[in-house]
Amino acid sequence: MPLMTEIRIGTPPRRRGGRGVLYLLILLIVILVGTSLWTWLTLSWAYADGTRAGVLQKLTHRGWICKTIEGDLAQYIVPGISPQIWKFSVRDAAVATQLEKNVGHQVQLHYTEHPGVPSACFADTRFFVDNVTVTDAANPGSSAPPAEAQPHPIDTPPAATPATPAPAAPGAGPAAASAAGG
Repeated sequence: MPLMTEIRIGTPPRRRGGRGVLYLLILLIVILVGTSLWTWLTLSWAYADGTRAGVLQKLTHRGWICKTIEGDLAQYIVPGISPQIWKFSVRDAAVATQLEKNVGHQVQLHYTEHPGVPSACFADTRFFVDNVTVTDAANPGSSAPPAEAQPHPIDTPPAATPATPAPAAPGAGPAAASAAGG
């Protein structure tokens, strides 16, 4: 008796590998959602905030595809020693315009710190400046009212020497010199 093969009509053939593609798609969606949530969290939540003062040295717009606004602030901690350079980023165009007007002047910058930002498309540093206060008294480019002028550490004159008593008149004795000198 010949062997007959069973033929099924109406049922599609079973495909293998469909689950692997589904798992890969789910994994990619989870990675995309996780990265988006991490980016949102790091940009909206500030780890710290503070104020730094110094001379605004430069402000640049840099980047090939993602243009960011980056700056340098020279902090003179000890007169006569090279300044400490603090690098920062700016995300607000109005703050960047105010900074551009005040390059080379004494300023106070308020910043927030955002560690863990996942891409350089948002900023090159973790410090985002959000407010500028100009402390130079003679600053024509300032949009803020000038604060009390702070002397620059390098421009500070040396301390005055104590006054010496005037010499006594010729012929006057020690009693006259002590009375004149106090």
